[in-house]
Amino acid sequence: MRFSSRVPQRAAVAAAAVAVLLPLSACGGSGGSGGSSTSGSGKIDGSITFQTWNLKTGYKSYFNTLIAGFEKKYPGTHVKWVDQPADNYADKLSADASGGTLPDVVNVSPDLGAPLAKAGLALDLDSDPAAAKYKKEYLPGAWQSSQVPGMKGTYAFPWYLNTGPMFYNKALFKKAGLDPNKPPLTYDQMFSDALTMAKKSGGKVATLANVPTIEDFGRYGVKIMNSKGDGFTFNGSKGVKLLTEYVKLYKAHALDPQALTATPDSAGQKFLTQAVAMNPGSALDLGHFKTQAPSLYKNIGITPQITSTGKVNMYVMGLMVNAKTKNKATSIAFAHYVTDAKNQLSFAKKAAIFPSTAGTLDDPYFTKEDGTDTARVRVAAAKSLKTAVNYTPVVFSDQMKTELGNEVAKALQGKESPQAALDAAVKSCDQLLKQS
Repeated sequence: MRFSSRVPQRAAVAAAAVAVLLPLSACGGSGGSGGSSTSGSGKIDGSITFQTWNLKTGYKSYFNTLIAGFEKKYPGTHVKWVDQPADNYADKLSADASGGTLPDVVNVSPDLGAPLAKAGLALDLDSDPAAAKYKKEYLPGAWQSSQVPGMKGTYAFPWYLNTGPMFYNKALFKKAGLDPNKPPLTYDQMFSDALTMAKKSGGKVATLANVPTIEDFGRYGVKIMNSKGDGFTFNGSKGVKLLTEYVKLYKAHALDPQALTATPDSAGQKFLTQAVAMNPGSALDLGHFKTQAPSLYKNIGITPQITSTGKVNMYVMGLMVNAKTKNKATSIAFAHYVTDAKNQLSFAKKAAIFPSTAGTLDDPYFTKEDGTDTARVRVAAAKSLKTAVNYTPVVFSDQMKTELGNEVAKALQGKESPQAALDAAVKSCDQLLKQS
């Protein structure tokens, strides 16, 4: 199930980031102008460069105020802020890494930070005492999101998060003889309800409009990679069971017939026309339903993501400290300052995102509804984030997602068995992993 409720487009959606290709021998240096503090000094002063990813247009005032606050707290510091456009951000990071011009503090998603970590350009926060002391301030799942399979350490401060609840159509559940106030919470419950709904509707109403993705395997409890981080394992018995159940749904029309080519927009349209009973979404979708499909809107239910692990999936953005910075103390202090509880809460109230700091999700802003659709979805999503994890391995590239999707399609169409399809997907992904 693909979630359309993610980090805002202008904030560069983490889940849509492309992989960065960096040689392991890439050189690196500070993109800042240095200062009196060297990488071995604990003094917080001097100049650093801070790079964000397509945030200046919408949040210029916020960041200018944030930087001024840091410079006031630490006299003698200066932060140069640069913002890069969303397009070709990965290429820009790669070029800076290779040219030794990587900024001191860099906005990255886990998949963009991983190759920098492998190249020795991302500071291991767990091994640096000045950074490691802040670990307890963040949600465990968020802190772990920037860990790289096969490597020890954490390579970015967690910054903002996103996730999305599931919408479901109470009227369709009731019509199928299912309890409209008890939507499925686990995959097994969803499989059972979906088959019931397809049977009761004569195959006219599907429960889902998307095929399973790597996130579904994670939420089902499938072990996706081996402990060394050098091979994929989602073709094990549990992964095969998940895909087998989806094949049953597809044959019974409990999975929309057009799911093989579905996009978040097309899946949303299926839900809008009440041809599909469940779909992920956002507050913007609720507003659209209210004006375009009033009969759907009055029957909308909101429930957490389907998961058999008890933990939903999160999308994460982080701040990486350049391991080659000439001003490590100030870089660490600034990365922590931007991502501390106070500043994350402030940013969350300006953008449709969630904080990664422990305890911040207990703020009334995330726990109390005010009658608006935005608050309704925000509260539902925030509730699940406290224990959420990022199920997609940081090394799982877009090309790997395509390989998995192609093999899943073959299994659903009966061209391959679920086992054969996943074996082929793992083989292709392992080959791509070796090439990265």
